[in-house]
Amino acid sequence: MRFISRHIAAALSLGLVSCFASNIPAETKLQYQPAPPDNPLKGLVPYVDIDAWDQFPHSMEFHYFSIRDLMTGYETFNWSPIEKKLAVTQARGCQLIFRVMMEYPGKPNQVPQFLINEGVKFTKWKREAADGGDCHTPDYDDPRLRKALANFVAALGEKYDGDPRIGYVTAGILGLWGEWHNHPRTDLMAKKETQEIVMTAFEKAFTKTPVLLRYPAGENDYHYAPNANRRFGFHDDSFDWATLETGRPADDWFFMPLLKNAGALDRWKEVPIGGEIRPELWEKSFTENSHPKAQGFDECVRQSHASWLMDTGLFSKRFPLPEKRKEKAIRSVQKMGCEFHIPRWRLEGDSIEIDIENRGVAPFYHDWPVELAAGDAILAKFDLRGILPGETKTWKAEIKGKGPFQLRVPNPMKGGKPLRFANKEQGEEWLVLP
Repeated sequence: MRFISRHIAAALSLGLVSCFASNIPAETKLQYQPAPPDNPLKGLVPYVDIDAWDQFPHSMEFHYFSIRDLMTGYETFNWSPIEKKLAVTQARGCQLIFRVMMEYPGKPNQVPQFLINEGVKFTKWKREAADGGDCHTPDYDDPRLRKALANFVAALGEKYDGDPRIGYVTAGILGLWGEWHNHPRTDLMAKKETQEIVMTAFEKAFTKTPVLLRYPAGENDYHYAPNANRRFGFHDDSFDWATLETGRPADDWFFMPLLKNAGALDRWKEVPIGGEIRPELWEKSFTENSHPKAQGFDECVRQSHASWLMDTGLFSKRFPLPEKRKEKAIRSVQKMGCEFHIPRWRLEGDSIEIDIENRGVAPFYHDWPVELAAGDAILAKFDLRGILPGETKTWKAEIKGKGPFQLRVPNPMKGGKPLRFANKEQGEEWLVLP
């Protein structure tokens, strides 16, 4: 037996018994490295018109639109303001996130003129906060306004749902900045019936492009109609300032307590989480001298499972961006949303198996098929959706032809950035399986 063992060992070292292992798949391991910070549909998001939009890597940009500019009658619409911004963001290789609003403190009345002409009333009041100014709040519960809002959302979805130039839509429309509140004039906020009309219109109109609401709400919420079981994501517009639970009753409006009270802590597994870094944090975010009220960006991302966040601190000439701050921000951005790594692949005859793992904090929410190719031939397509953080999935396919095999996730928008894997072997577009 010792004689046989020695000769088998020698044969193995010389590769002389490969025939014995012919039925064992050849497995190749790949190496991890963080995916680029400007991977699509995640990361930090500047305003389209900001003065330093190009000084930090990103894949999406944000803009507010006034419903007054988009709606000229119950059945007549003007989409040119949206199209103009889409032309700008697409030329930069970025998808657009947008929100339609009807109130903006310090700006003129944003209610469509035809509704004012019909007699829809509005209240003019002054917001005394630092971001204050005159506000013009319409009677959200007027039947004419309700009809107009339902018609508008239906038309917006018919025009833009599934448009590859758009990453996400925040529902907007109601309240200051479209944030679904009129603080401190809570008496002016739309009643639950109006909220239901708007949410139902969005659910019917948008079945492909994700729509996000500002406030999670359960069945017994005092201010908001229940939305936790609807097909909406949520956005935290006071991110890193009022995100994490503190245990103080006065902070029950913070984002994580709202999710908890609404029974929506796990909704991120199916719908996206976004938001905006609180303005008070812009100047010192991602520095060693963070704002004393900052709760910790990375921890807020970890707990909320945020995929994207609007930000001005890294995209404005008002705030310095030394290389050290930029590098720290990149490391934090790479922890947002999804991050897909290919750790290994196997080939056996005409069958290929590819393992994929999600090292991020959220799944992928869009229908962007993964393509497996050899040369110019597409051999198979796989689905990225539904792979949760920490999970590994195996893609399998029967193939014809020889390698080298390669993977890519093309961006459906012309000129858009492809989604790249967290692999050292990743090229500009393709991941070649070594």
